[in-house]
Amino acid sequence: MASQIINGKAFEFALLDEFYQRLKVLTSVIVKRNEPYKTAKGFFNSFNEKSQETYRITASSAINFLIDIEPRLSNGISKDDILELEIAPDQMGQSGDVRDLILIRSLQKWEIGVSAKNNHRAVKHSRLSQLIDFGDKWLGISCSKAYFEEIKPIFNMLKELRDKDKNTKWTSIKNMHELVYIPILNAFRKELIRLAKENSNIVAENLVQYLIGNKDFYKVIKGKKQVEIQAYNLHGSLNLPFENIKPKARIPKLKLPTRLIEVVYQNNSTTTLLVSLNEGWQISFRIHNASSKVEPSLKFDVNLVSTPHTLFTNHIFINSKLV
Repeated sequence: MASQIINGKAFEFALLDEFYQRLKVLTSVIVKRNEPYKTAKGFFNSFNEKSQETYRITASSAINFLIDIEPRLSNGISKDDILELEIAPDQMGQSGDVRDLILIRSLQKWEIGVSAKNNHRAVKHSRLSQLIDFGDKWLGISCSKAYFEEIKPIFNMLKELRDKDKNTKWTSIKNMHELVYIPILNAFRKELIRLAKENSNIVAENLVQYLIGNKDFYKVIKGKKQVEIQAYNLHGSLNLPFENIKPKARIPKLKLPTRLIEVVYQNNSTTTLLVSLNEGWQISFRIHNASSKVEPSLKFDVNLVSTPHTLFTNHIFINSKLV
């Protein structure tokens, strides 16, 4: 996990720096050298020259494309129209903003964001515990008393094990799937279905916005020999023209779901639920213990299984001799 964070932060720095190098000759641009910037730069500098070059080439390929489809990146109204580049603090993600890089033109009242991913496609990781009201946190609607009563004995058992010995390992719990995972997933499933039934007009939409972000953004996924760019244009703020300069490709608006269709276990799995929504959305929730030692909370690894056909995706292949 630690190496995934280091790789991800290094890629954030590579993207920001390549944005700056490409745009400084075209427009007025400044970099906000905040704490997240210093951290990301430190991780980037910890790699050898060959690895740094791979990050830069991948970032550069993505940025060439983004400049083509976002004319406001390279075009300002005047010299005072400064483009500000910054790496966002991690806590922004807690409020539903998943963007890692933010590019702002205050004078145009315009901004876009980029989520940088290094070899992985997961969306937001979320926790469940006796103290977490996932309904309120994710959807804006509180979970029922019945849900908390159902999960209480399981989390109490975990708390007692932890309090008895802080070094107790998860592996010491026999039949962990039957005792912990399945009852928690069953309670979660039942509550999500209930919330959707009673608030059918907002739950599906709020769930997707909580997981993928409540602000429009581009996701840039660094692969081995390619970079993938996805456009989450939920509110129509991406791909805008600048005066008479039009983007070189059209990014459609992404349709949010309006209805939860079903919540079922993945075939032959005791850890993963598949949540199907209309408009082509399907999300998997895999429950797991976040550390080797027992604690009274569990974590979800959340992935988009399928997305609407209106999700704009572009693959850019990188010359294998260069990376």
